[in-house]
Amino acid sequence: MEDSPQSAGDRKTRFYHPYQDLHVPITKLYELPTAPEHLFFEEAARPHRSWGENLQYYTGIGYLSGAIFGGARGSLQGIRAAEPGDTMKLRLNRVLNSGGQVGRRAGNSLGILGLIFAGLESGVIHLRGSDDVLNSIVAGLGTGAIYKAASGPRSAAIAGAIGGIAAAAAVAGKQAAKRYVPI
Repeated sequence: MEDSPQSAGDRKTRFYHPYQDLHVPITKLYELPTAPEHLFFEEAARPHRSWGENLQYYTGIGYLSGAIFGGARGSLQGIRAAEPGDTMKLRLNRVLNSGGQVGRRAGNSLGILGLIFAGLESGVIHLRGSDDVLNSIVAGLGTGAIYKAASGPRSAAIAGAIGGIAAAAAVAGKQAAKRYVPI
C-alpha cells in the first residue's frame, strides 16, 4: 500500500476499518474497491455480460422460478384433490407428487424460454453491434415465435407478439425501477 495521502476525488476506494467502533489504535487500513473487480482488463471494458453468462443466467432464473411457482401451484392442486377418506400419508403423497410434476413441467418450460431468449438476444447484439432495448424486444418476439413454431404459423405469430410485449414490459419495468426505486 502506498503511504502518500490521496484526495477523495483521486481515490476510487474507501478505507475499511474493522476496528473503528472499538477505539483500538490501528495504523494499517485496508483499501477496498468501490467498483466491481475484474481479473482481466478486457472484462472491465465490456458493458454487458457475455453470451455464456446470459445463457446461464436466463436459463437458471427461468428454471428456478418455474420450478418454485409450478411446485406451489401443483401442491395447491394436490391439497384441493384430497378426498375425505384419505389418510394423512396418502394426502401428503398426493401433494408431493402433484407439486413435483407441475413444478418440473413449468421449470423446464421456462428454462427453455430463457435458453432461447438468451441465444437470440446474444445473436441480435452480435449482428447489430449495439446493446440496447431493441435487442431484448426482438429476442422476445423471436423467443415466442420459436417456442410455438410447432403449433403452426398463427400460434407462432401470436406467441411472438406476446413475447415481444412481455420483453418490452420487462425492459420498461427495469428502466422505471432504476429511475424511481432508490437503491
